[in-house]
Amino acid sequence: MRFMIIVKASTDSEAERSPAPSEALLAEMAAYHEALGKAGVLLDGAGLQPSARGWRIHYDGQHRRILDGPFAETKELVAGYTLIQVKSREEALEWTRRFPNPAADGGDAQIEVRQLYELDDFPAGESIDRMRNIAIGEHN
Repeated sequence: MRFMIIVKASTDSEAERSPAPSEALLAEMAAYHEALGKAGVLLDGAGLQPSARGWRIHYDGQHRRILDGPFAETKELVAGYTLIQVKSREEALEWTRRFPNPAADGGDAQIEVRQLYELDDFPAGESIDRMRNIAIGEHN
């Protein structure tokens, strides 16, 4: 089972008041991710640059429109993520309870955890087989 730990953006992360979080926060995050790695459950993790450097694509039927950031609703944005693979929801919950507070000042922050769909969650079919072949090809 794969889970994504989503670090929600804040006004500080969007403002990018400094080029990096404090050394103390970086040390906490490094220790946490090292523990995930040692346990063999870490798949990936990264911080995201502010939405001012990003864009959205708005779909209206077949038409697409590009909207450049920044985006106003900070609470809707993602500042970073960690992707883990564990045996159960309970194990994922235990790991996320240990996630360091991502707020630069140790104040209010929020993470969200979502389980990823696996190809086996979908009915068998040609398109799922194609997706499975793509996924297998990436690991060879």
